[in-house]
Amino acid sequence: MNENERQMSEAESLSIISGMINRTKNRLSETGTLYLLWGWVILVCCIAQFVSLQYFNYQKGYQVWFLTWLAVIYQFIYLAKRKKRKKVKTYTDEIIGFVWLTFMICGFIMVFILIKQKAYENINPLILVLYGMPTFLSGIILKFRPLIIGGICCWLLALASPFVPFEYHLLLLACAVIAAWIIPGYLLRAKFKKEN
Repeated sequence: MNENERQMSEAESLSIISGMINRTKNRLSETGTLYLLWGWVILVCCIAQFVSLQYFNYQKGYQVWFLTWLAVIYQFIYLAKRKKRKKVKTYTDEIIGFVWLTFMICGFIMVFILIKQKAYENINPLILVLYGMPTFLSGIILKFRPLIIGGICCWLLALASPFVPFEYHLLLLACAVIAAWIIPGYLLRAKFKKEN
């Protein structure tokens, strides 16, 4: 083997390895399942509470939010099964996990403080601000434009909230989860199926 052939062989080998790394790196491991789960659960809770307040004057409509605990249980089971099946945890998976963990911690702290201060009218607008953060960052990390757009939609709805009567804030939240989680969730699922 002469020097040129050896260099070509090394260059080809590096090119093949580089291509494999890029394909692995760019392969989408996000199925959209959790975006859909939380999107639909939050949407149902928002609409149910809004309808119970507006049309039935039922003041305990907030109890529908206990459904989120079922979603939490399902999420733990889903993630545990996924962890067993998955051979390799990518850096992207890890970062996205921390982004959503940060969101959950900040959300619980913020809601706790606002309830203690009886600042109920500020809860949904600030939740909209928070929803935008992990959605936008997940879109950046995954290089998935629908999540980026969804995060921006959350922020725009939060900016609109001071101009919307308090009793309609639940509908802003419903719009946010459609734009940020449900639509991107279905698009992620389609992309995942196509790539895998």
